[in-house]
Amino acid sequence: MSIAAVTLLALLAAIVLSMVSRLNIGLLAIAMAWIIGVYVAGGKPDSVMAGFPVDLFLTLSGVCFMFAIAELNGTFPALAGRLMGSTGRNRAVIPLGFFVSAMAISAVGPGAIASVALIVPMAAAIGKRTQIPPMLTALMVANGANAGNLSPISAVGVIANSRMAAAGLDGHETSVMLANLLAHALVSLVAWAWFLPKLRAANAAPAVEVDGPGSAELTRAQILTLAVLAAWIFGVIFFKASLAFSAYAAGVALILLRVGQEKAAIARMPWEILLMVCGVATLVALVQAHGGTELFSSLIARVAGPESIYGVIAFATGVISTYSSTSGVVLPVFLPMVPSLASATGASDPLAIALSINIGSALVDVSPLSTLGALCVAALGEGDAKLYFKLLAWGLAMAVVGAVLCQVGALLV
Repeated sequence: MSIAAVTLLALLAAIVLSMVSRLNIGLLAIAMAWIIGVYVAGGKPDSVMAGFPVDLFLTLSGVCFMFAIAELNGTFPALAGRLMGSTGRNRAVIPLGFFVSAMAISAVGPGAIASVALIVPMAAAIGKRTQIPPMLTALMVANGANAGNLSPISAVGVIANSRMAAAGLDGHETSVMLANLLAHALVSLVAWAWFLPKLRAANAAPAVEVDGPGSAELTRAQILTLAVLAAWIFGVIFFKASLAFSAYAAGVALILLRVGQEKAAIARMPWEILLMVCGVATLVALVQAHGGTELFSSLIARVAGPESIYGVIAFATGVISTYSSTSGVVLPVFLPMVPSLASATGASDPLAIALSINIGSALVDVSPLSTLGALCVAALGEGDAKLYFKLLAWGLAMAVVGAVLCQVGALLV
């Protein structure tokens, strides 16, 4: 068996284990990379270590450190409350407010999981008082959070853009963000339109007060935090400041301003995700170095051609993402393979393949098998299993819907 086949089988084994066990795939990937790289391929430990994505680790850890401070001092909960307080009293409009609020929180940096955790408890309370179906509330909050999840300054956006850049597709941050946003907005609007008759019927009931969560005044610490975050975003966008180092600088500024505690922020950082993402990237680097990506691409080319690769890869990543981590597994594994996929299938638009991977893997995340869906079920289910199975059916269906959207979108653009 060739070294390329061995590395590819190791990567596939790691993906399968991530779907059926609770073992951190990043730890497994690093161990596999060392064993295969040194004892099977005959390389040196330094060559394996060179595959560890130092730039990605610095960026993710810096961004997560800064946002951990903002979360711990109540800035993001306060911002979420104010956004939710502006949803209004029209029951047909309130679900759209859920979507926009979750998207805004996710896009400014914390990401989809933090956004759902902040928004869905308030959305559940408002939805119950205004007779909004729990299924619609869950879809609008989870899809809204995912819609903003690939902004250039969010953690998952950093992962997607950095892996695309490593594959030679840099400078497409706006396309990545907008394509993901439009896909989630489209499926959310379809869900909203489906429930619209019920919402209009509920409007005949007496008006209710829904703006309580946004009434609290911002504290000095929260105002300073928002000012520092705004300055950081301004510097990254307009002065092209390093995302990684400027995030560390902003975090240190928050500590010096005494609006956060260093030890608490470090403890709050998602170290498990950081290990997962960087560990998988290390194994993927080994696969790339020994021809494993070309082998995988040739296998995909047997079932997909230059016109159908977009839908095929969106469906494949959607199915895998249903049972595995989108940011920790799917994006780090598949985005580096885009050039070889394009070459093997003869596809003319590598960017469209990358966007298909992003969208296909993200749309399914409303499933309760994912963290987003699970948070929604916990807040909205109230012991009723119906919501669980409804969201599961929706999430599984999104693998097909995502494939269709990506295929049609690629052919039309």
